[in-house]
Amino acid sequence: MKKSIQRFRIRTVCLVAGLALAGHSAWAVNPFTVRDIRVEGLQRVEPGTIFGSLPFRVGETYNDEKGAAAIRALFSLGLFKDVRLETNGDVLVVIVEERPTVASIEFSGSKEFDKEVLQKSLREIGLTEGRPFDKALSDRAEQELKRQYINRSLYGAEVVTTVTPIERNRVNVSFSITEGGPAKIREIRIVGAKSFSESTLKGLFEQDTGGWLSWYTKSDRYSRAKLNADLETLRSYYLSRGYLEFQIDSTQVAISPDKQDISIAINITEGPKFVVSSIKLEGNYLDKTDEFKSLVTIRPGEPYNAESVAATTKAFQDHFGNFGYAFARVEARPELDRANNLVSLVLQADPSRRAYVRRINITGNDRTRDEVIRREFRQLEGAWYDGAKIRLSRDRVDRLGFFTEVGLETGEVAGAPDQVDLSLNVAEKPTGSVQLGAGFSSSDKFSVSFNLKQENAFGSGNYLGVEVNTSKYNRALVFNTVDPYFTADGISRTIDIYHRNTQPYEEQGGNYQLTTTGAGLRFGVPFSESDTVYFGANFERTSIKVGTNIPAAYLSYADRFGYNSSAIPLTIGWTRDDRDSALAPNNGRYQRLNAEWGVGGDARYVKASYQIQQYIALNRQFTLAFNSDVGWGKGMGGRPFPVFKNFYSGGLGSVRGFEQATLGPRDVTGSFIGGTKKFNLNGELVTPFPGAGNDRTLRMFAFADVGSVFGESEKFATDQLRASVGVGISWVSPLGPLRFAYANPVRKFAGDRIQKLQFQIGTSF
Repeated sequence: MKKSIQRFRIRTVCLVAGLALAGHSAWAVNPFTVRDIRVEGLQRVEPGTIFGSLPFRVGETYNDEKGAAAIRALFSLGLFKDVRLETNGDVLVVIVEERPTVASIEFSGSKEFDKEVLQKSLREIGLTEGRPFDKALSDRAEQELKRQYINRSLYGAEVVTTVTPIERNRVNVSFSITEGGPAKIREIRIVGAKSFSESTLKGLFEQDTGGWLSWYTKSDRYSRAKLNADLETLRSYYLSRGYLEFQIDSTQVAISPDKQDISIAINITEGPKFVVSSIKLEGNYLDKTDEFKSLVTIRPGEPYNAESVAATTKAFQDHFGNFGYAFARVEARPELDRANNLVSLVLQADPSRRAYVRRINITGNDRTRDEVIRREFRQLEGAWYDGAKIRLSRDRVDRLGFFTEVGLETGEVAGAPDQVDLSLNVAEKPTGSVQLGAGFSSSDKFSVSFNLKQENAFGSGNYLGVEVNTSKYNRALVFNTVDPYFTADGISRTIDIYHRNTQPYEEQGGNYQLTTTGAGLRFGVPFSESDTVYFGANFERTSIKVGTNIPAAYLSYADRFGYNSSAIPLTIGWTRDDRDSALAPNNGRYQRLNAEWGVGGDARYVKASYQIQQYIALNRQFTLAFNSDVGWGKGMGGRPFPVFKNFYSGGLGSVRGFEQATLGPRDVTGSFIGGTKKFNLNGELVTPFPGAGNDRTLRMFAFADVGSVFGESEKFATDQLRASVGVGISWVSPLGPLRFAYANPVRKFAGDRIQKLQFQIGTSF
């Protein structure tokens, strides 16, 4: 008798239909013991992938239920567009048809996004080169691309997908994109505002109906995330002015039929304005109630201010942290008297338990060594939690100037209620710059310049600087290095070696030269967390080579004291830095005092300078900054002050709007020779650049400068000071701090050299 062969076949258009057929097929198979399993149709998928997914093995019993499970398992791999199971006696044959793989992905018509951005978004949904492809994935890709464009307010964007089969069961996928124009906000309405004008409230928003900078800021493009942020800003505005029951009832966003115009309507209920009647402290304040009371920033009789309440509770928590209570809870509970529109504020405190720091974790420092960061920490692992030391540690790391962002978080340790871990996350910025330049001019002829500066050499925290300049009038070879931790106690060491050959007044057409060669060694000793005192000594030799049109001041000094002058100045200095950041400070003060005393050699003199910078944060956006720089010098031993040690003023770093180093005395030849007394005063109002968000590396400022220098025989005279006002941009670029300034001199004198537009890399103020 001829052996009968039973077969069943399951074809699938989709997974659901396949499972239905597998579960209810009319061609049911009688259970049998599988003697062998064969796989057909594989091209790229390994057979082991199939065998590993089957719910049975050789030697086990096969039935319809296991067949349906096998179909489900194979389809769930996402690798096949068709699966068939056939039996030939007691041999099971698995026949698959693989889904094609993506050979390439191309985009056309996209201007808003770079190709890499779109590829990344598709990769996140599973569409990338080398991965299996099907129609469902294509639909998801179209939706994802449209979502990317909607996030940029391009609501009319259309995406057409073209799939081109090629050899070896592969496909090329191309997306043709028609972007269309962006939908712009044409109207914003705030309904229900009574206490404040609608224009005042809309002025708080990051989104608006457009302005002269909208082409750059794109503030008139709708974004749900930005709208939510604007609503929070609106809520904070009311809550900080006493409107304790303020509510945003609804928000409607309507788009025009052509998907080009957007209207936003915000419905609010202001509620009554509440005034603080009293403030009570309840709970456990560690018997230091008076200390905590001094931290309260809101006063009875003032409108309720949610920002002040939040600042007070945070100050309480920080103060608890100073005593080791990392988990202190402080709740501000308002008790309302609606009849009189009064609120009594109850500050309930629970210090919880004292904790110590188990571990300090550092992330984000791909180049900077861990030890460079850890040596700035004053909070130690294994020590009691100290909030003041933790904040100081964070500020010291920020003041290194190596990072654009420094974030510090405290986390509980599972299973250890009295322990915490500190997690410091930093975002590194470029700390080095290499500049190579060549130029030709009628005065300098051909010149080459090279500058290498690395504030964080090889991630060690050391500073290294090399400067080479072959200009005819300003030749220089300078090497300096700073090791901030020359000793484990934090004593720094600075080495300077330099050779400069200058002819500073090339407009005179002279050929004289001023050559200075020297070396110096300086040590910095930290006397406190913010105070460092510097001690050092230099050796310098200055030569004056006579030539045509030499400034009379140089010639007079050389005739009296020789054309070669040596000096051995001792130096002492002091700095105090409690700024919140060295990169872009918003709060704090920086002070620097330097003194130089020529005790040996031919030049005998004393020279001192003092600089102070003060930063005051007016709010989250505006910072007020002041800088004052004064200097004084005097000759000793019956000799005048060396003319080559004079102070100079004018230009960036002093009084902007005037040419660099052109203020103050001139000699009989008309050359600018500087002076022995210097005074500069600068004020700046700093704000983030429009559209840059909270980016601290790009900011704009308005400024006012006053200053000048005076000769040894001149008295300081306020009526001789120059002044200017202007605006500028500061940018921490990959080449270093870059500042542009446009200044208009408002107090100038005949003969002053004006230079309204100035820029410089690596300067401050």
